[in-house]
Amino acid sequence: LLELEVAAKKRAQEAKKSAWNIYIKDIKNERIKTIAILEALGKVSSNGVFISKLTSDLNNIEEPERKDIFIALKKSLRYTTNDSSHEKQVLLQWLEEFENKNKERFDSNQFSQSNQSVLKIEAISPLYKEDAPLVDGREVLQANFDYLFSKMPELVAFGEDVGGIGGVNQTYAGLQQKHGNHRIVDTGIREATIVGQGIGLALRGFRPIAEIQYLDYMTYAIQVLSDDLACLQYRTSGGQKAPLIISSRGHRLEGIWHSGSPMQFILGAIRGIHCCVPRNMTQAAGFYNTMLASDEPALIIEPLNGYRIKERLPSNIGEFRIPLGIPEILREGNDITIVTYGSLCRIAMEAARQLSEYGIECELIDVQTLLPFDIHHLISDSIEKTNKVIFLDEDVPGGCSAYMLQQVLEGQNAFRFLDSAPKTISAKEHRPAYGSDGDYWSKPQIEDIFDSVYKMMSDYDSELYPVMY
Repeated sequence: LLELEVAAKKRAQEAKKSAWNIYIKDIKNERIKTIAILEALGKVSSNGVFISKLTSDLNNIEEPERKDIFIALKKSLRYTTNDSSHEKQVLLQWLEEFENKNKERFDSNQFSQSNQSVLKIEAISPLYKEDAPLVDGREVLQANFDYLFSKMPELVAFGEDVGGIGGVNQTYAGLQQKHGNHRIVDTGIREATIVGQGIGLALRGFRPIAEIQYLDYMTYAIQVLSDDLACLQYRTSGGQKAPLIISSRGHRLEGIWHSGSPMQFILGAIRGIHCCVPRNMTQAAGFYNTMLASDEPALIIEPLNGYRIKERLPSNIGEFRIPLGIPEILREGNDITIVTYGSLCRIAMEAARQLSEYGIECELIDVQTLLPFDIHHLISDSIEKTNKVIFLDEDVPGGCSAYMLQQVLEGQNAFRFLDSAPKTISAKEHRPAYGSDGDYWSKPQIEDIFDSVYKMMSDYDSELYPVMY
């Protein structure tokens, strides 16, 4: 046994050395090429002595890493600021090639590159007959799921109360009886294993919808979502896919544990999973249809207080698809841009109507998805027109509203169009208080939006919009 142990250790050490030599060989070849380029540049540069020092230091590293090469290349550019020589152009060309190779090595395949990438799925608008019935929002989802289960034998859904009672909001009402209790299944109260079950099924060719009953309880599933699903495609360089849909509901209700909107920690943890935040159930149905046509995972958050709000029933139920990353302008205006999503769209729409009575025309934008976010910079275009913006959400201060602000002001360079400081309106820094009054004083309301918009307009032009109080 001792001899076997010694032999095993020796084989392991030899295998380690062989693997390392194979790995380091490419890096050393890249170093050789870099040194040759730097030596040529040093001969024609007025700062050749400094470039030679960089070259010597790089050459003396016994086991170089790619970052050592990259650092030497970047530092050499500092010594050739006004240099337009051929040698510098060769360096710039190699630097670009080297950077692209390392981006492919270390910063690629976060999302699908296939023809089923969600960004390549063709959008299909919902169609309506003239006599389209007005139904509860939940019935739109129920009809959509019914169609999908009839069309897709690989589709399964499971979660707390999904099966027997048809979901707590009746979006699966009657579907277990119709499509079978092996396809629409109740689970115990165990969010982490619900998601784990979904990942396993998705890896094996099923198309699962795993329901986390309320967004507040995403806390219990977030570790599995972050560690095992969000980074799966990235970790395997596109070799593995798990197109799981996580279904939940949240943002607004009257209660402490069923009305949260903890988007800040969710967005930070699930990069690699798309995040859809529809304002109504028709939009939600469209997102389910889009994601089931793709090969990527998504979190779809249904607006919790919208299941019994009336919506027209599309005639192409189960077939229409809402594109991701494309905001929608719900109301056009020239004075100020309001950016929001989910249940707050209805509240912001009423606030905008009231503001119009005072001569303020708001442009209201529903972002629709947070991951991806406004890929064509529609929000920036709106701010260029209005020169003022408010970001509105139901997360804690510095949460999702701050995320949207960063995406637009920094990512879209929209700061250059602003005539007033941007503003965020969010919920309070605690769990929503209980009851209607608790909801009113915990979450943004019409009056909060009205006052914030009016004050911004008054600060901009106090003669046209005098201070009210």
